[in-house]
Amino acid sequence: MSEPETSEQSPDWSVEFYRHHAHRYSDVAHQLLQAFYTRSSHPALKQDFDLLDRLVQLAPGRRALDAGCGAGARDVHRLWTQGFDVYGIDAVEETIQLAREIHPEISDRVSVANLSLPLEFPDESFDFIICDAVIQHIEPADLMGVTLKEFARILRPDGVLQLMFKQGQGILTVYDRHYDTERSFHLYDEQDILAGLSSVGLKLVEPENSDLLGGVMYFTDPKPVDHCVFYTRKVTANLELAN
Repeated sequence: MSEPETSEQSPDWSVEFYRHHAHRYSDVAHQLLQAFYTRSSHPALKQDFDLLDRLVQLAPGRRALDAGCGAGARDVHRLWTQGFDVYGIDAVEETIQLAREIHPEISDRVSVANLSLPLEFPDESFDFIICDAVIQHIEPADLMGVTLKEFARILRPDGVLQLMFKQGQGILTVYDRHYDTERSFHLYDEQDILAGLSSVGLKLVEPENSDLLGGVMYFTDPKPVDHCVFYTRKVTANLELAN
């Protein structure tokens, strides 16, 4: 695995990367080429869909947002076919156009939006939010000052956020064989992220038992890059008193 770069000036080419590789990204996602994990801290966590299946169990309802749905909007389409009232957003117009081409039945459910900016959804719009491997492209100041606050705002009380990110500090540059190119990512410390989420009323979902996903979990993807993932629940003052 490549070592994180320490320079704060390292470029993040994510927008241009996703524009240029939109079709390939969709193929990689739909063919599950990077969906299975080479190492995991939890025996029940082996692939992307293990997380998603547990998320829908934890959520208080069926209205969902995939924040950073990617080219082809794989998970939006999967949830939609299962009867969920689901929407997807992505910052790159080409990825949304491709999702509409591949899955025209969800054309009105995917749109362009930048997670570094305030979102247009009303308060308390969603029962659960998926944000998988997206914040790696968001500057730390924007993540803490905008993105996490917006997630809390648009979640309904008791709603759940699934947040997956590349774990560590600084910036990592790694060769990705599925795209035959080097890629750069922001790394984030899980305790910093949890503190930021706690400040906006999102609390870590602890595991109910050893068989169920919960708490702070780790895995390595096929690139390979180390990831952290967890669920947090929006807790209001009334809910805290009730518990």
